[in-house]
Amino acid sequence: MTVKKPTLICVVGPTAIGKTALAIKIANHFSTEIISADSRQFYKEMNIGTAVPSSEELAIVPHHFIQHKSIFETYTVGDFEREALEKLEALFTETEIAVMAGGSGLYIDAVVKGLDNFPEVNPKVREDLNNILDSDGIITLQNELKIVDPKQYKNIDHNNPRRVIRALEIYRETGRPYSSFLRNKDAERSFNTIYIGLTAERAVIYDRINQRVDMMIAEGLVDEAKKLYRHKNLNALQTVGYRELFNYFDGKITVEEAISEIKKNTRRFAKRQLTWFRKNEQIIWFDYNTPSEKILTKMNAKNAL
Repeated sequence: MTVKKPTLICVVGPTAIGKTALAIKIANHFSTEIISADSRQFYKEMNIGTAVPSSEELAIVPHHFIQHKSIFETYTVGDFEREALEKLEALFTETEIAVMAGGSGLYIDAVVKGLDNFPEVNPKVREDLNNILDSDGIITLQNELKIVDPKQYKNIDHNNPRRVIRALEIYRETGRPYSSFLRNKDAERSFNTIYIGLTAERAVIYDRINQRVDMMIAEGLVDEAKKLYRHKNLNALQTVGYRELFNYFDGKITVEEAISEIKKNTRRFAKRQLTWFRKNEQIIWFDYNTPSEKILTKMNAKNAL
């Protein structure tokens, strides 16, 4: 007799598309809980700039991995994979369905497919790369990555120094591109996975992003970033919405320019998210305006949930 595996429903898509609202409706429908796979929302010191779900939203359905870490703690995608799998194992003793939502494709893939196996790197290699970042800026590192590993350069957020340095340290340690260590076979999991994707025309996505940034500014993002400014070199803060304001505090740009840069860089981030997710042929895509009832009906019919 074959034992039916539990099911993980992953709600994915670009930033500001409405993943949180849909995930809550799906979780409510199945009386289950949500695993957040948004790496920017892990940190309790970052609230406005990461679009953390509101207290009202968090009260509707139990969420996990929302502001559960401090920016002063080291927290990797490997840590998330391990802890999320442990949480899912516990949830699946109580229910046959769980929901995971977020725009961090690498973190979702880590839970569903498993992480790739990378070699240990001498800390001196990372130190040297960080020194180059401090002295010459990220463009020097970007140019090196573009030459030694064009595939990874294309796939990652190459405006994120942490991601660029990670790829380069693997190459410098081994002489092999980071992309050559990516696994060809998914890990075995004790659950089935359904992917639901939300999307829209590019102009709509960009307009929603611009509106969200304006709302963040109105809610006090500048003051939030100012409180974090003295910690600006921490890895957790190397992200859109904070980096640009740190440049404003440094006197490099005006506040108006910083806000414009946040919008531009968030739009670029959304484009990279869509590029990542569109490689996954298992995703069932819906327009962001599709009623949740219609999505649930199609999902139930297709997967017999």
